[in-house]
Amino acid sequence: MNKEQERENLHKTIWKIANELRGSVDGWDFKQYVLGLLFYRFISENIENYINEIQRKAGKEGFEYRNLSDDMAINAKSQLLEEKGFFILPSELFCNVRKTAKNNDNLNVVLANIFDNIESSARGTASEEDVKGLFDDFDVKSNKLGNTVEERNDKLSKMLDSIGNLQLGDYQSNTIDVFGDAYEFLMTMYASSAGKSGGEFFTPQEVGELLAKIVIEDKKEVNKVYDPCCGSGGLLLKFAKILGKENVKQGFYGQELNITTYNLARINMFLHDINYNNFNIAREDTLIHPMHWDDEPFDAIVSNPPYSISWAGKTNPILINDARFAPAGVLAPPGNADFAFLMHMLSWLSPRGTAAVVVFPGILYRGGAEQKIRQYMVDNNFIDCIIQLPPNIFFQTPIATAIMVMKKNKTDNNILFIDASDDFVKNPDKMKNGNNSNKLSDENIKNIYKLVKNRESVEGKAYLATYDEIKENEYTISVNTYLKTIIQEEIINIVELNERIGEIVKKQEQTRKELDQIIKELEIDYYE
Repeated sequence: MNKEQERENLHKTIWKIANELRGSVDGWDFKQYVLGLLFYRFISENIENYINEIQRKAGKEGFEYRNLSDDMAINAKSQLLEEKGFFILPSELFCNVRKTAKNNDNLNVVLANIFDNIESSARGTASEEDVKGLFDDFDVKSNKLGNTVEERNDKLSKMLDSIGNLQLGDYQSNTIDVFGDAYEFLMTMYASSAGKSGGEFFTPQEVGELLAKIVIEDKKEVNKVYDPCCGSGGLLLKFAKILGKENVKQGFYGQELNITTYNLARINMFLHDINYNNFNIAREDTLIHPMHWDDEPFDAIVSNPPYSISWAGKTNPILINDARFAPAGVLAPPGNADFAFLMHMLSWLSPRGTAAVVVFPGILYRGGAEQKIRQYMVDNNFIDCIIQLPPNIFFQTPIATAIMVMKKNKTDNNILFIDASDDFVKNPDKMKNGNNSNKLSDENIKNIYKLVKNRESVEGKAYLATYDEIKENEYTISVNTYLKTIIQEEIINIVELNERIGEIVKKQEQTRKELDQIIKELEIDYYE
């Protein structure tokens, strides 16, 4: 069985679990329980395999941490906290709790205590902030699981069994990737059925891969990667998948305002076996309270900020003097924070770095303050490329979004415009309530990246505009301004068209006569 077949089987199993156990639990809430138990199983196996490997290398063949007494295990706590960032007693491992789950009348209380113990194990250590609150959204005492303790425990027991039965392969060779795929599939599944609340922080994997490839270019490593609106952390983790996490030398940095997605981002790091000392995910409003002043600048920045949300803007007199926004001489409008995010990222981009950001197309041509900020960015040669993406590739967002690529080390003062609006395939995995009917295929990503890399005009697909052209267009940088959409005009045979219309009219008349006859017969039967 190849990797794709394993992934497909995994996805089918997860979908089956979700449908079998959903019950009275709302889909978006149910996701939290599935993810919570997946995470619990992962960190249990992670720490168990880590200890087993150390002990077996030391000559203790067949050593199994799960069989060790808690009193014996506690001796290794300080070392494990330093190396892994958390500690789990053998009796509190996923596998051991699962064994007795069906007959445990206090299962929900036991699980609540275990999750609290895992978090409290890190208190007062370097990993405290990275572990704190990881299980906050996994309320095992909630009536969402059932109205009685028995109902809650029954559902939790079934979930433990279902998650425990997932075939994850050999841990050392592929478990981490499989866990990541399972996590992302769940995110896809529930983001597509959760409406706006889901789509806000989930970026399809293919878009994330394109962003990462644009930023990485031909590099084999980057110093550190940053996302100021990191959501569940998926864009950051694309660098781990493409380069290998060991080649993101100084780690993964992100900021997120929403508490749920902030927790998910940290969980996602652990799910991909990125240790606590190699990531820094902060929770705060990036525009008002940026949390990584001591870590900037960044060579690699990727992001999908929320589109045209409100922010303080000029209503906060301090912001115009903020080092991130001041260079443009004007703030992004209070009702549209898009350029505030872009100016923030530009400020924290290193002289040799690249930023690739998903943007709402309106900011590329709107007037007022946004036009002035565009002028600042163009005049200072910070905008490298604009890519028009296809419509319907984001969850619950039918509009055709764009990508802005920014650099501070350009070798020319041109801007490349790429029309990728037709570069998509129909999405075979479109979820029932989602509308991301299109997706970027591997071939689409390859073709778009090739246009970015070659940086030259290609008829109908790419146009390398000069600074003077952009200035003449009053700093409008929408793709359609420089690449006119070609309309394929179909030659219509009027005679044939009239014949077809005539046939349709005849069929309609015949259908109407048949319906009239049926109604007449029904009326006769009714009155008789």
